[in-house]
Amino acid sequence: MTAQLPKTARTGRDNQRYSEAGERLVCGIIALSANKEMVLLIQSTRRGGWVLPKGGWELDEATPQDAAKREAWEEAGIVSTITRDLGSISDSRNPQDMTQFAPKAKYQFFEASVDREENEWPEKSKRGRKWVKYAEAKEALKTRPELGVALERSSIKK
Repeated sequence: MTAQLPKTARTGRDNQRYSEAGERLVCGIIALSANKEMVLLIQSTRRGGWVLPKGGWELDEATPQDAAKREAWEEAGIVSTITRDLGSISDSRNPQDMTQFAPKAKYQFFEASVDREENEWPEKSKRGRKWVKYAEAKEALKTRPELGVALERSSIKK
């Protein structure tokens, strides 16, 4: 990510990457505190509740890591360093829950350390953020199995 951070978030799905099977490629971050006792959650804009920073890998991004770091900046206001690849996670939603606006997805999560947490970020007006311990994160993510899998794969202290 460049030194100059964008002040606005990307929107729309025109530049999204899709797998050969038609799955939307989504990249996310598990941002852990230095002592690995806390994870950063953000407010969901669609469902309410708390989620992990994530979003679509776009055509102009060279790697899924670039996409994950951009999403962490836009949604959570953090500048991060990827420390570990947590692997691919399949979408476990029922087919009837998938729509044109929420197609089947394939998730790629990365564990990251936080270099900076900014006071202003592109989606600040839409999303809060909070640091929580494992038990609270696990409870918050229970309706999103793919996010729970990413949390379990991370090195957060349980």
